Amino acid sequence: MKWNSFEYQGTTHDLSHLDPFEWHYTTEAGKNHPETTYKFHVTFSMHCFTRKPKNGEQIANDLWYQGPKEDRVFCFDRYVLSQQLPGIIQDLGDRPCWHTHHGNYFTIEVITQGGQAVDYEVYFDVTRAARKGWLHLVVNSAYVRTADYASTQPRKRKIRLRVIAHNTQKGKPINPGK
Repeated sequence: MKWNSFEYQGTTHDLSHLDPFEWHYTTEAGKNHPETTYKFHVTFSMHCFTRKPKNGEQIANDLWYQGPKEDRVFCFDRYVLSQQLPGIIQDLGDRPCWHTHHGNYFTIEVITQGGQAVDYEVYFDVTRAARKGWLHLVVNSAYVRTADYASTQPRKRKIRLRVIAHNTQKGKPINPGK
């Protein structure tokens, strides 16, 4: 889905960096597996640049972003960070990923905000796409863990993107472990 720009106080916040794109990820051949290229159709949810209101927070009408299924508060911090998401996704093959307790996955990019290193958590899911031989990677959400979003980070059990892609494409279950 292509997201409409967000207009706020005369400023346009362009969201075209979150337009869907196609990405080919090639694994290196290993002792037990050949070199393989996986074709992904990548999309981003509105949770990458919006947030839910905090308890008791009054939100001005012009800060609401209207999506196809829900309305959420436009988050300027998430918006700025979301500009890094296409690059983070295209680097997934070279970075650690982890299982969540919800059956999806996440990776963490350490970034600097105001001179301080913070964990930018990027949650995603991979499914077979309708297009034969393709996979669909959806970035469900991406945000910095803060006091407002202080729920515990899922226990980390590493998994490589090549395992996620291979098992998903072959219809094999992925065991999240204990």
